Amino acid sequence: MELVHFETLGCKLNQIETESAAAAFRAAGFSIDGAELDTPADETADDATDASTDAEARIPDESALAAPAPALCVVNTCTVTGKAEQKARRLIRLLLRSWPRTPVLVTGCYAEVEAPAIQAIDPRVLVLPGSRKNELADLPAFLANALALRPGTDIADLLRDFLSRTPADDRRFLLATDNFLFHSRGSIKIQDGCNNRCAYCRICLARGASVSLSADEVVARVREIEKAGWSEVVLTGVNLGQYRSGSGDFASLLARILGETERISVRISSLYPERVDEALLPLLANERVAPHFHLSIQSGSDRILRAMRRPYTAQTVRDAVRRLREVKDDPFLACDIIAGFPGETDEDFAATMELCGQSRFAWIHAFPFSPRPGTEAWGMKPRVPERIAGERVALLTALAERGRLDYYSAWIGREINAISESGGDAGSSRALTANYLSVRVDAPDIPRGHLIRVRVTGMGTASLVSRI
Repeated sequence: MELVHFETLGCKLNQIETESAAAAFRAAGFSIDGAELDTPADETADDATDASTDAEARIPDESALAAPAPALCVVNTCTVTGKAEQKARRLIRLLLRSWPRTPVLVTGCYAEVEAPAIQAIDPRVLVLPGSRKNELADLPAFLANALALRPGTDIADLLRDFLSRTPADDRRFLLATDNFLFHSRGSIKIQDGCNNRCAYCRICLARGASVSLSADEVVARVREIEKAGWSEVVLTGVNLGQYRSGSGDFASLLARILGETERISVRISSLYPERVDEALLPLLANERVAPHFHLSIQSGSDRILRAMRRPYTAQTVRDAVRRLREVKDDPFLACDIIAGFPGETDEDFAATMELCGQSRFAWIHAFPFSPRPGTEAWGMKPRVPERIAGERVALLTALAERGRLDYYSAWIGREINAISESGGDAGSSRALTANYLSVRVDAPDIPRGHLIRVRVTGMGTASLVSRI
């Protein structure tokens, strides 16, 4: 049984696409290896358009890649920041160095916009552009059939044959699964691409215009995930506010999911603040919607938001935060902030700090502005010096740390549902609560994906109340 190794950089959308590709390889008879992709709430953002998605992406330790050598490595990449692309190159070179005979197939957004640069790294690197990522659903059967007919054939040669085929029609929702190998909860891509043209963002170039999976198909897939025994499903997309199916939008889709499933909890990956509206709020109040919301904000200065081409104001953010707190009991609220956008003054940054402080976010994904080729902000002036942008990130991160401590402290002694992620120390298990607190539970051997009730006892710790 040939081994395939997966690595993923970037957003939740990339992660579900990797999950689906891994499931397809396993269904075709391959064995699967890859880093655990679940990450605590303070480590990675959710929305594919949020530039912090790569900020803490983890490069595997070289010693962990010693043996056995896989027949193929698949790397799913991100292009949101220059740092994301740098980490992708480092990871590719690490895999090549660790396994000198193994080809590396690179896909994702970075592969879409910089294919020649990636291909030039090494002859063993092959590129499947992000716009063809859906073909990962077909690749496992192609390889399995070819190897059955011609045992011992070089997989790199087979990959070249596969990549030379005429690209399939746009099937951006072909990658789907109800069998999740790397995560303790289900996930489904319901939307892809973005119609916005934010001044700093390259994702619209890499993923194209907004497209949506039909509401009927979304509901059918969620029902399959529920039937397979998963306790939670994460709804992912580049911009969920742009979801459309017929005359229905994201709110009508969420209403159908809640009305046509029985028990599965729903977690929303990310929302633009203007989408927290009167149509959506009553649905968010449903007890099956996780009390955890990630708001794509980027700045607290209206002047900078206009320069970024963002479709809301700082007051819109304040209204969204207030409304979310009204419909949920002390929810985990997180956001993204870009520090050092061209032209950002001390006064602009002070407005951002004020907004974040007033909003009492449980976490802030803060990162410095990264100029991306092909975007409006690439040539914007005046540039904020990297030193000043770094200082502003440090201030935001310090505020985020205080917010996380305050949020954990407010939950000590309170009970909440959680999903076991296993992998705890001796005598404990790791779990993620409904409000996105990563905790170690004082009970061993709780199966991965099992729904439990816990009492938060401290920063990162909880006691088991019951198994549900």
